[in-house]
Order: sequence, then structure tokens, then C-alpha cells
Amino acid sequence: MNQAPTKILELIEPVVTGLGYEFVGAELIGQGKASILRVYIDAEGSILVTDCSKVSHQISGVMDVEDPISGQYALEVSSPGLERPMFTLEQFSRFKKSTVKLELRQATLEGQRRFTGEILDVVGEIIHLHVDEEEIEIPFALIKKARIVTNYK
Repeated sequence: MNQAPTKILELIEPVVTGLGYEFVGAELIGQGKASILRVYIDAEGSILVTDCSKVSHQISGVMDVEDPISGQYALEVSSPGLERPMFTLEQFSRFKKSTVKLELRQATLEGQRRFTGEILDVVGEIIHLHVDEEEIEIPFALIKKARIVTNYK
């Protein structure tokens, strides 16, 4: 998955959950001054700007002390939104029957790299998708990015 490095996730997750939010995932995008650390949080009901601000303030403190990212970066904290990114097998299981758009790390399945389909099941580390009237199996380890799609036709 297109997640932030494990060391960063291990620093962020306890901060987010300790504040009472669900830690959806985090991405580290870019390098150097153009780097962005994007953290997704969720909660029952909805996420407000004040929630994002509170979590951002706490994460900033931890990141300043631990300094796991070399150079400058921007920290963004947001809700996952309707077209939420997916980072874990548990999230795929939780959102069975949802339509998801996947991008693989490399073109491996019949020369394709991108798929859009309904999540049928998760068995072990394999995601079962219904794509174009057939079921395909995609190993979780091959997925670079995944996002729920709400307006797919």
C-alpha cells in the first residue's frame, strides 16, 4: 500500500487512538520540501475541522520530538471522506460490497495495473473483486493504492 513508513505509522497511530479517533492510515508523499504527511482519521458521526486541528497539534508534537522524516514536510490531517482510501486488509473486509478502485505496484494481472470492482470477500491476504462480470483475486501485497468509489458506472 501507499502508506507512510512503519516507523511513522507506529508514532502516529497511538496519538490518534489515544485522542479517541479511528486511525484510518497515513501517506508520505514526495521528498524534501515538497513532502506531505497526510493522516486520515475517522469517528462515529463526522470529523470536524476542530478534530483535525486537535489531532494535528498532537501529531506535530510527537513528530518534532522523534523527527522520523528528514527535511521539511507539511502535515495534513483530514477525514477519509466518502471516497476513502484503504490501507489494511481489515478495511477491505469492513467495506465488502463497496466499489473500490485499485492501482497495483506493477502490471501483473493480464497486463493490467488498475482495476475497479466490488469487494466480494477477503480470504487470507487475497482480495476477491467482481470486475467486468468476473471474479478476480488480487494479493494484498500487490496493491499500491486503493480507494472506495461512490459514483462508478
